[in-house]
Amino acid sequence: MHVMPGELLDNKGRGEAAWRWPAIHPEGRKFALIAAAVCVVTAFLAWETVAWPLAVLTLCILAFFRDPERVVPQDPACVIAPADGLVSLIQQVPPPRELQLADGTGAPALGSEPVTRISIFMSVFDVHINRAPISGTIRRVIYLPGKFLNADLDKASEENERQHILIERSDGVAIAFTQIAGLVARRIVPFVKTGDTMAVGQRVGLIRFGSRVDVYLPQGTDAKVVLGQKVVAGETVLAELGKQQLIEGIAQ
Repeated sequence: MHVMPGELLDNKGRGEAAWRWPAIHPEGRKFALIAAAVCVVTAFLAWETVAWPLAVLTLCILAFFRDPERVVPQDPACVIAPADGLVSLIQQVPPPRELQLADGTGAPALGSEPVTRISIFMSVFDVHINRAPISGTIRRVIYLPGKFLNADLDKASEENERQHILIERSDGVAIAFTQIAGLVARRIVPFVKTGDTMAVGQRVGLIRFGSRVDVYLPQGTDAKVVLGQKVVAGETVLAELGKQQLIEGIAQ
């Protein structure tokens, strides 16, 4: 079992929990610095009608790139949400074409049989740092250029700019997830490469300004979340490996 560095907390009350301001990811600091600098200049010139919107923009940028700590479940049977957001689709579909066949490197292939795909839509208000759903080794990272359709649409999985990441556990279980750029999102920023060893919940990348992440579960595994549910990256259990059951939810 991989354990991420940090304080250990459990369901018996061990550890110490306290609210803290979330960190700002370095990827966003430069944008916030630019907006803040222009804001200061316009304020110095007494252009208040420009300075105030720039001040708000600076705060919005800081909020978008926030990187809060997460308490990551360490049960090896659990598949953890790689993204914050809304479960917008749960479907039985074949894995991405790029991952169906072996590529000659020894990396696992997912085959063409349908599996459960969970789509998580991230609005501009969600945290956009993506995390590893399981512990293991990155076997494939495949970037594909494409369109910038609304990420909430089903066809975005095949037509939008996207990046597939395939992680294989030491026991051979492989899970793929796809970072998909959306209508507003225009850049996928990876933090990992093929061959990297990941702990569950470890940060793997981000997508700027609204997007979607698709998770492809292994055959014989159903979603443990329901359509319309809000999930939290690194914390929400999406599925338990080998478990198949109907779970119903009521919107109220």
